[in-house]
Amino acid sequence: MKPEITHAPRPVGRVRTGLRGRTRASRSAAALLGVALATAACGASPAQQVAAARAARSAARPAGSPVLPPPTGPHAVGRSVLHLVDTRRPDPWVPSAGPRQLMVSMYYPARPGTGGPAAYMTTEEARLFLREKAPGAGFPPEALSATRTYARTGARPAGGRFPLVLLSPGFGFPRATLTGLAEDLASHGYVIALVDHTYENSGTTFPDGRTLACAICDKPPAGGQPAIARSRAGDISFVIDRLTGHHPAWRDAHLIDSRRIGMAGHSIGGDAAAATMAADRRVRAGVDMDGTFYAPVPSTGLGHRPFLMFGAEHEAPGADPTWEQAWRSLDGWKRWLTVAGSDHGTFTDMPVLSAWAGRPGTALSPQRSEQITRTYVGAFFGLHLEGTPQPLLEGPSSADPEVTFQSP
Repeated sequence: MKPEITHAPRPVGRVRTGLRGRTRASRSAAALLGVALATAACGASPAQQVAAARAARSAARPAGSPVLPPPTGPHAVGRSVLHLVDTRRPDPWVPSAGPRQLMVSMYYPARPGTGGPAAYMTTEEARLFLREKAPGAGFPPEALSATRTYARTGARPAGGRFPLVLLSPGFGFPRATLTGLAEDLASHGYVIALVDHTYENSGTTFPDGRTLACAICDKPPAGGQPAIARSRAGDISFVIDRLTGHHPAWRDAHLIDSRRIGMAGHSIGGDAAAATMAADRRVRAGVDMDGTFYAPVPSTGLGHRPFLMFGAEHEAPGADPTWEQAWRSLDGWKRWLTVAGSDHGTFTDMPVLSAWAGRPGTALSPQRSEQITRTYVGAFFGLHLEGTPQPLLEGPSSADPEVTFQSP
């Protein structure tokens, strides 16, 4: 299955580097989605061991496809996919590929009853994702690519102008793993640009059908994780240019209110949100969802712009010195929230995918993980991009006992 793209691609070299995960993001993803195969009893013959392994793989195969929780806002959701080429910038990880190229999923408020179903990811993206996160488990990529979503491709846009929120996934994670959050925000009246950072995730499918695997997951690039975060800041600024400039790349760019732009990211995508704000004043508000600040927040702050630090229990005060430093450096409205019973994948679609794979991850149910993420990220952007008061962000709520407001 190919994405709904009308742009002609520029040739890009194929990189088949495996994703073995040297970061917390990669280790967590593997633990979340991987399902251990049964092992033969001690003393079993080789033939019996093979038969046992085959039986275990068959038993592990899930029935049907994953189902994301439906969006909670009043708008129907449309989706289109853009292929963007930055002719001013060579690819930072594979220079031989030529200019930096990105795939971006645009989610937007739409008119009900228009458009057709939007795929979660392509079959090849699903195959690579499963190969890297659940090797040998035998999950069908066709089932994963058919994950139940709610956006409609080709849907007619709703009337009005809306804030723009850019989303950046974690290292090794394809952009599809933030679909639940993207759809929910769009249903509440936001235009969402969900960006795949090429060569930084398990696989990205381009318009000509080629799917490019991760080029830097096995061997960190020069400059390490800070270089990745800063490169992503360049990606995001380029996407903003192409969405809000005089000749926008997206046919529905009239929906965007360029005075109201925010960004949220998971893992290193959250670090990239701060790095982007440090470099690009067009981004008015940012969220880091459980990402270490490899590229530190500048000691001079972010120009008094608001920032939400939204993390799992391992990002509580005293656990990650980069969060302590970021908290001290932030010079505008700020909150540090910790979610009990969570882990690194809580802020993505991973809990839903893990449950489908037969491996529920944490004390939080998949539905509760999605609900908490959507509620607090949505409240943050509601306050800072729309000016709507959000009592939820003023202190602890009895409705959300898992969420702790930190005051280090």
